[in-house]
Amino acid sequence: MCLIVFDYQPHDSTRLRLVANRDEFHDRPSAPLHAWDDHPGIVGGRDLQAGGTWMAVHRRGRFAALTNVRDPRLIMPIDTPSRGHLVHDALTCQHLPAWLDMLAEGRAIDYAGFNLLAGDGQNLWHLHRGRDSVHLERVTPGVHAVSNADLDTPWPKVARVRQGLAENLGNPHASGGNWREAALDMMQESQPVDPPERLPDTGIGLEMERRLSPPFIVGDTYGTRAMSWLEWRTNGTLTIGERRFGPNGTRLDEQQLTLSLEA
Repeated sequence: MCLIVFDYQPHDSTRLRLVANRDEFHDRPSAPLHAWDDHPGIVGGRDLQAGGTWMAVHRRGRFAALTNVRDPRLIMPIDTPSRGHLVHDALTCQHLPAWLDMLAEGRAIDYAGFNLLAGDGQNLWHLHRGRDSVHLERVTPGVHAVSNADLDTPWPKVARVRQGLAENLGNPHASGGNWREAALDMMQESQPVDPPERLPDTGIGLEMERRLSPPFIVGDTYGTRAMSWLEWRTNGTLTIGERRFGPNGTRLDEQQLTLSLEA
């Protein structure tokens, strides 16, 4: 993932509402949203090159999603493991808080920069591995967003989708009361940010910063490959969906599953 926006309300009838865009090279092989045969219980898309994923859920009541951190100054170990395996491990580890603590206390630096969101229905955590720090926090209730910096870093597209989701959820008449459709329309905004002074400087040059500035990235070799959404309710049901795109934003297909989570 390269952009995630979500509403976390653990005491509401819906614990978590989330939409996210996955940006990737179009020639990197991946599988759409599905139940994994080799890991019973996991449902999500899959990176067929490294075997991990950008977002998935486990039927026993776990959720995890990942974005990369974009910082050319971040020093990475040689032969770093795939960050996509962190999502799998968050879903399958025996005790999620202890596993997250282990990463925060040192193991996270084995990976390139990342943001990991992980939840068990009772708590939602954010783990950031950046250039200057590794830190773990419980996410507070409310609307949050993360792209390729830290949680709620006010990049223009982060601020745009965070405000947009908050306004959408605050207006029950938006898109006929369908928060998901309004959120997906917002996440498909492809207009680059102007003026350039508003853009972050992550060391990739102004032209590339501008190209990567909208929520939805259109390109023939690199761009938004998938839009995902999730709604987790306190009654034990979870809906997860994915809309996939090809080069230049061509819409391909869509999947949606509703799961009854294990107690």
